[in-house]
Amino acid sequence: MASPFKMFGEFLKSPQGRRITEQAKGYARDPHNRAKAKEMIAKLRGKGGGSGRH
Repeated sequence: MASPFKMFGEFLKSPQGRRITEQAKGYARDPHNRAKAKEMIAKLRGKGGGSGRH
């Protein structure tokens, strides 16, 4: 049985995997999406979002 990492790597090399990779890159280039991602990361780290756990 192939390891999950090997299977994932093979998927990324397939046409479907390449298409999904390009979609993800396009999403990451969008400034609005980048701002949303930074906000979510800050919330997860507890730096903004008023978690109140201090």
